[in-house]
Amino acid sequence: MKKIMIRLTAFMIIPISLFLTSCDAEYFYDNTPPSPPTNVVTITGDNWVEIRWDHNRERDIAGYNVYYNYTYEGRYTLIGSTTNNYFIDYEAVNGVTYFYAVAAYDYDGNESELSYDYVKDTPRPEGFNRSVFDYLTSPNKAGYDFSAYKVLPFDSWDTDFFFENYYGTYYVNVWEEADIQDMGATYDIYDITEAPIYGWVPLYEGENVKYVEAIPGHTYVIWTADDHYAKIRIKSIQGNMMVFDWAYQTVRGERELKRGSREIIPTGESRELRKKY
Repeated sequence: MKKIMIRLTAFMIIPISLFLTSCDAEYFYDNTPPSPPTNVVTITGDNWVEIRWDHNRERDIAGYNVYYNYTYEGRYTLIGSTTNNYFIDYEAVNGVTYFYAVAAYDYDGNESELSYDYVKDTPRPEGFNRSVFDYLTSPNKAGYDFSAYKVLPFDSWDTDFFFENYYGTYYVNVWEEADIQDMGATYDIYDITEAPIYGWVPLYEGENVKYVEAIPGHTYVIWTADDHYAKIRIKSIQGNMMVFDWAYQTVRGERELKRGSREIIPTGESRELRKKY
């Protein structure tokens, strides 16, 4: 970082030797802003969004300011500051899309431009440790409605999926207007970041449901009949009961289930289209 150096000569009185001497004292004033933070990403939550980025390499970084807007272009509003390389927006509302940008500032009060990463996020509801039961033995407690966050009968118009124990082999079923896909074994439900485009289970001839085998530790993405995406992760299956975590995107057609998208925008374009309040 550039420095403007002001050189002053000071005179000090040394009582012991009783003579005057001079020494040079250098004072540095920094008027160059830091570089913008890089690799900004978001993590989607339930009424919250976490924003993360790489720490700047400059040694005099004092902290970071986090901004948001409802569109990529326009003026961004400051929502908070931090000395860490992450910030959680607890004021985010489910179903609303936010665009985020981060600026670094140093100890002299110089602030960088907004980060050049194109980052947006749409928080969505989620839930943990919900239970459904085999539709053959407990038909009124076998289905789940993501939009209402509740258990329903397996054949309700609002049911998005239902559980089945077929002679000791377990299945997650959706009706023919919906789609489902097994995303494989995952550490937790956050491992699956967005809904896939291809690979949905086909509807077999003569059947009115689509189904995949229910396996504990696997995460499944469901494309509902009313064009919403959701995911469940099976935590356990005990007899006729399946325990699962879930997340549901309230914005129709939005495939994002965890992380926001990120795209690098040319420097000049970033300066021109985005401003800080």
